[in-house]
Amino acid sequence: MNWLPVANSLLYALLGVLIFCVTFIVVDKFTPYHLWKELVEKQNTAIAIVVGFFALGICVIVAAAIH
Repeated sequence: MNWLPVANSLLYALLGVLIFCVTFIVVDKFTPYHLWKELVEKQNTAIAIVVGFFALGICVIVAAAIH
């Protein structure tokens, strides 16, 4: 069995998750409010929808760049 494709997939998956986490932190720093506090403590549905679409957008961009 050739393990190189498996290793490449794992590497790119970890790279994608890392890039997503970094972009989420950067966006959290640039917003005038604390996203995690708004999402978890205040349960702000509108911000949850916006952050969800942001997450999907970043994931599509990272997947296209890696592909």
